[in-house]
Amino acid sequence: MVDRYVREARMLIATQEQSEIAAALGLLEAALAVAPRMEVALELKARCLLHLRRFKEVADMLQDYIPSLKIVSSDDSSSSASSDNSSTQLSRERVKLLSSSGDSLSGDEPAFRCFSVSDLRKKVMAGLCKNVEKEGQWRYSILGQACCHLGLMEEAMVLLQTGKRLATAVFRRESISLSDDIFSFNKFPRSGENLISNQPQTPPKTESESISHLLCHIKLLIRRKAAAIAALDAGLYAEAIRHFSKILDGRRGAPQGFLSDCYVHRATAFQSAGRIAEAIADCNRALALETSCIDALTVRAGLFETIRCLPDSLHDLEHLKLLYNSILRDRKLPGSVWKRQSVQYREIPGKLCSLAAKIQQLKQRLASGETGNVDYYALIGLRRGCSRSELERAHLLLTLKHKPDKSSSFIERCEFADEKDVDSVRDRAKMSSLLLYRLVQRGYTSVMSIILDEEAAEKQRKKGAAAVQHPAPPPPERVAMPVAVGVESKAFKTPPPSVFQGVFCRDIGVVGNLLAQAGFNRPIPVKYEALSC
Repeated sequence: MVDRYVREARMLIATQEQSEIAAALGLLEAALAVAPRMEVALELKARCLLHLRRFKEVADMLQDYIPSLKIVSSDDSSSSASSDNSSTQLSRERVKLLSSSGDSLSGDEPAFRCFSVSDLRKKVMAGLCKNVEKEGQWRYSILGQACCHLGLMEEAMVLLQTGKRLATAVFRRESISLSDDIFSFNKFPRSGENLISNQPQTPPKTESESISHLLCHIKLLIRRKAAAIAALDAGLYAEAIRHFSKILDGRRGAPQGFLSDCYVHRATAFQSAGRIAEAIADCNRALALETSCIDALTVRAGLFETIRCLPDSLHDLEHLKLLYNSILRDRKLPGSVWKRQSVQYREIPGKLCSLAAKIQQLKQRLASGETGNVDYYALIGLRRGCSRSELERAHLLLTLKHKPDKSSSFIERCEFADEKDVDSVRDRAKMSSLLLYRLVQRGYTSVMSIILDEEAAEKQRKKGAAAVQHPAPPPPERVAMPVAVGVESKAFKTPPPSVFQGVFCRDIGVVGNLLAQAGFNRPIPVKYEALSC
């Protein structure tokens, strides 16, 4: 019955259709329920899961072969993970290496983990055996591809290289036993025959070729990330940003977990370079991809506190506190056992205590009224006393980069482990980008009002200085001449229009003197801007 299930599953898998492969997976699960250790059924099941893009189930199925999987040695973690890691604990042993002096190890010396003696003996015997079986080779290639799509790049590189090495060794051993008589001329055309017509079409890419191409891409991503982290550690923040941007903005996509980690590192580089808005945007993208990313929450809370946006910083710290409490309640880190974590379980209580003190400090600052004193200059990346042109240029660049309409453009370069997460990631990215865009707009309005006030004060100061240096001369007095009635006078003859351009202000002064002589002592408000002709 098991053989029949496996045979039917092979036929369904050969169709390369999603529905048929899903049906084959059901048959293989029924076969494994009868024979749990059947190697052929396990291999076909892993290949079906890989074809259906259920990478997490592949990693859970073959987690014992992930190189970076470590056994939690603390008492709290071991009690909680005993059911999940039972197979791992049976196949691994914690071995303490002796010191060179031969004395017993102290508690501070590190403990090294290696394969157990039984596993090592099996590998050695398999290598010495002439007719080595192919059992277990498929695990490395399939698990390596699954780890690549899950963002575990280093593990994927090790697994794929191991699988290629084992496959090459098997092929070499098989080729030695082949005779020279297998060479046949029937496979090649005779001289004079049409070679072009007999040439087959380009064959489809084999599994080894696809694995080789995937391995080259993984090595490229690892090299770029290593160069970026090295530049970040050396203080070359612009160089680190450039290397991370090659990964994040490249034409070929990268896995979701790997991109989230790169976004957090680039946010740290942006923060060190003084580009707060870009750093907050990268943290928003990382949290859109991984909602429980502890590093992204920590970095974004620090960024909000740097620009004195205390309510948002307090919100992130409260989220981080809830995450730590859930870890302590569940007695395990979030995610699967094979998921890479930036914090260890034994560090959580200490981090929770310091986080509670930080939250209390921020609440006291908010209670004292320190809410509206946001440093918008640091948010936009400008110095105090900047000009209007510098502000408009920086605001235009930030608006073009962080427009809410373009907030989900990074999703196109992301390879998701589960396609169901795309909509939720897009919604989270759009919401966080909208909040950042509004914060930038408020900063632009605030800084522009300050610049306008400074320009008005500077103009008023210049006017006052010019009035002190060049005082206005007093207007000349004009005496009215008596004129006989009916006698034509040249003094009061109507001048041409061009004459009024120079005498208008002086005539106003004469009228004022005449009114003063007549006893008209009430003040007359005059706008001097209206006196220019």
